[in-house]
Parts: sequence; structure tokens; C-alpha cells
Amino acid sequence: MKVLVIGSGGREHAIAAKLAESKQVTNVYAAPGNPGIKPSAECVDIKETDHDQLIHFAKENNIALTVVGPEAPLLEGIVDKFQQAGLNVFGPTKAAALIEGSKSYAKAFMQRHHIPTGSYAVFSNYDEAKEYVERKGTPIVIKADGLAAGKGVTVAFTTEEAFDALFDVLKDNKFGEAGSEVVLEEYLEGEELSLMAFVHGDTVVPMVGAQDHKRAYDNDKGPNTGGMGAYSPVPQFTDDDIRRAVIEVLQPAASGLKEEERSFTGILYAGLMMTNEGPKVIEFNARFGDPEAQVVLPRLQSDLFQVISDLLHGEKPHLEWSDEAVLGVVAASKGYPGSYEKYQPIKKMPQADYLYFAGVSEQDKHLVTAGGRVLLLAEKAETLQQAQAAVYEKLAQLDTTNLFYRKDIGDKAMKRETL
Repeated sequence: MKVLVIGSGGREHAIAAKLAESKQVTNVYAAPGNPGIKPSAECVDIKETDHDQLIHFAKENNIALTVVGPEAPLLEGIVDKFQQAGLNVFGPTKAAALIEGSKSYAKAFMQRHHIPTGSYAVFSNYDEAKEYVERKGTPIVIKADGLAAGKGVTVAFTTEEAFDALFDVLKDNKFGEAGSEVVLEEYLEGEELSLMAFVHGDTVVPMVGAQDHKRAYDNDKGPNTGGMGAYSPVPQFTDDDIRRAVIEVLQPAASGLKEEERSFTGILYAGLMMTNEGPKVIEFNARFGDPEAQVVLPRLQSDLFQVISDLLHGEKPHLEWSDEAVLGVVAASKGYPGSYEKYQPIKKMPQADYLYFAGVSEQDKHLVTAGGRVLLLAEKAETLQQAQAAVYEKLAQLDTTNLFYRKDIGDKAMKRETL
């Protein structure tokens, strides 16, 4: 069987690598992929926005399954087009993907289906949004309504920070069309949990939990990013905590989307704040998290191709998971998530259990930086503490002239493991 993975980041590298492990899979293609993915997949020079060419490639090469990695093509309706062409594709339709594409839709959806989340209000007018902030006070969470690559969120602890964030979104048009509206949300206290599930209609098959680190710098300082590292499992939460999140969040979300004629097929991601009152949704995504996929998929012992095939045929797959822990840390271009230099050499590349590439290009047969998040290095071990130690031992070998990484990924879990 031949499979195609659409996308070019670390998440797609992890998906391609896991699919390549299947005995049923003969060839894995990544479109467009990146030079670092080559050990796992053959890269195809077709952009993820070129839906017609991707469909043509899938037909010409007898692709048995296409997996869509990133959110943008999902919101552009790539799954609908593949389905109309009679091709086997894994991902939500444009209508279903709106759960990620519009934060205001997602919040209203959660209210309709009694899914726990924080209170909120939606504004397109700057002055009205400012008045709401003055009335509600801080801390408050400010989000551009549409897709902003994980960067359209500000947790404002002062009124000045809140006003600056509102100005960026509504006045300065920092996020373009994604910022035509702003969602102001209640600040939730607790610790975050990323919980993903394989979904097909009413069928929800949860994965193991993970925790992402969004802020750019140590101790959760600096601006939000697409994610600077992650780990799995998350010992802060019990199996009962996970089950409760599935029952109260993931299952009603899948059932609600089906009820609203937006039936979801693909990966449903719930970004949760585990509060004293139970899990509350911060956000929904319509695909694998990045970098969560890079620490969750290495723990999956089941055949990913078979899992997806079973799901698409209306069967509920049983997932087998490794008891070992996986921790991964992102190395990013200096300056990210702001401006940064591209095409800088990546020197002294360490060997690792898992090395997933994202923002890279190739010059003279050597990898160079080409994006903000450049690579993620992950290690698997019996405990998170051992995995963390192994990751940072390897990263110490990396030349950081042009790169930086957080030094505290997994520290919250370490406190729990050593109790």
C-alpha cells in the first residue's frame, strides 16, 4: 500500500515515520515534506495548497490513503475535494474543521453541547473590546478568532497588556483575516493537558495524554509559539482524569458535530485546563498537535495504517501503548516567534531516538534552517526523568549559534515523579 502525508512540519515527519513502520505500507510520500523527512518518506514537490495537483498525484500513484497533517488545507476543504475525487483520505471536512478554524464558533458550540469551558465574549470593535476588559478585569485571555499558527493568543495579566493585544489584533491587523474578530476568554487556573483522539462520527478512540509548552522561554516566559516541547505521559493526571475528559469533552464534541451535520473524521485535539472543577476546554484542534504528535506517536505500538483503515471502515480500533515515557524539545531559530534569519547552517547534529525536522531546507547536501521551529529531538525511557536527561544530554551537542531551546521541558512532571 502507498500512503501520502500532506504537510511539511515535524508533526508530518512523525506521522510519516509511524506509517512507514506498518508492514502493509510499501511507500510513504510527503507533500511537500522537507529534506529532513527523507529517511521516512519520499518528498513530492507539491504545495499543501495545490489541491488539484495533490489529487492528481494520488490518482496517478494509486495512493491507498492520504493523511492531512496541518490545519490550513483542512479549512480550505481539501478532504471534501479528495472525497469528491473518490480517494481515501483521513481528516475532517471543511465544515467539521471549523471547530478549529473559528474560536467564536467553537465557544458557541461548546455552550450548545454543555462542554465545560471558560466564559467568553466576541468583538470586532476595538473600543467595545476595551470596555469589556475594563469591566471584567485581568488576567484575561485574548485570541484572534481564526488560524494564527499558535501565535494569536495572549494571556494578559495587566490592562495595558490586554489593550496592546487588542490593538495588535483589531487595529494593527497583525493576524490578517484571522483577526477580524477577537475572542476574550476567562482566565482558567490549573495545569494544561493535551488530549487527542481518533474520531469517526460518534466513534471516539482516545490517545494517551501529553503536555505542551507554548511559551518561547524557560519558566513559561515570553510570547506564545506553536510549541517548544512536549512529553507523554503526564503523571500529574490520573487515568480517571483522562476518562472524565473523554466523557465530558471529546465524546460530546464528536456527537455534537455529527448532530449539527458536521460529522468529524480525523484527529480531534482538546487543549484542556485541568481545574479544581474538572477539565475545561481552552481550544479544539482538528488535527494532531505539534509537538504533541512527536511524543505521542512514538508510544503507539499499534499499526497506525491499520488503526486509520479500521476507523474509516466503521470499526473501533483497539490501541496498544508503550509504558515508556517520551520527552521532546524543539530547537528553534533565534528570534522565533518574531523575525529570524533563514538558511543558517545546523551544526553538530546529535543522534537521538527520534529526530523530527520541521523548518529546514537543503544547501550543498546539508540541512539549513528555513523556518521558526527547526527540529524536535525526543528520547524514550522508562521514566520521564530519564527521558528528559537523555534529551538534554543530546541537545548539549547541538551548535546553538543560530538556534535556541527551552531548558525546562518536563520540569512540572519531574516534581511529580520525584514525590
